[in-house]
Amino acid sequence: MHMIVIQGFRKVYDGLLAVQNLDLTVQKGEIWGLLGPNGAGKTTTLRALAGIVTPSRGRLSVDGFDVERQPLEAKRRVAYVADDPQLFPELTVWQHLQLIAGLYNVADWERRSTLLLEQFELLDRAGQSARGLSRGMRQKLALCCAYLYEPSAILLDEPMTGLDPHGIRQLQESVRERAAQGAAVMISSHLLAMLEGLCTHVLVMYRGEVRFRGELEQLRAAFAPQSLALEEAFFLATSSSVTGQASQLVTPEANEC
Repeated sequence: MHMIVIQGFRKVYDGLLAVQNLDLTVQKGEIWGLLGPNGAGKTTTLRALAGIVTPSRGRLSVDGFDVERQPLEAKRRVAYVADDPQLFPELTVWQHLQLIAGLYNVADWERRSTLLLEQFELLDRAGQSARGLSRGMRQKLALCCAYLYEPSAILLDEPMTGLDPHGIRQLQESVRERAAQGAAVMISSHLLAMLEGLCTHVLVMYRGEVRFRGELEQLRAAFAPQSLALEEAFFLATSSSVTGQASQLVTPEANEC
């Protein structure tokens, strides 16, 4: 099932092209890694799917609901965690979850919140205000809030920033769990090694254009057939000498909208 559909997405900021004609479909259970240097258009794409950024052109939908035409229905089915989540500093960890539960009408939220806090080792911080949390703990709390209402699509922008190795493993395990339950996941990250063992597919962008979309093995075969390292394929795919035609190396039927 097409959980996320992007058709002809284009975004221009004050004359600066951020994303050019992006087409992509993400199925239930797939985990897509968004790769590219700074300014590639990864965050713009995630924010547009979350309804934060308005497309200059194109259509985006989540679980069958158009992000622009049916914003409330679409937003009820998507969770977006920014690279630096903006929490409410005076609210406690538990109060954040209580707030999300009220906004999304989450049944049995106390039990589910407790399980999430246990999973991310925040239960002993339940009564602490967000102001006193470390960078990594704030990231974990944002993930708990995102998972609480069981969204159909999960969008994570540099979610590993501030997490220690144990926290990164917790995040990876949680993403696999949500995907196994049917969620579509998109993750933007510069930590290629962390994505390599997690993602089923990758989207490589460079200055707003698609350089590659497809499975990890297809990326290696297209750009670095002699190397086993994802890093080598990534650097070759985002080289300034490569044209946007590189995305055509992937069979188009894999991403028909």
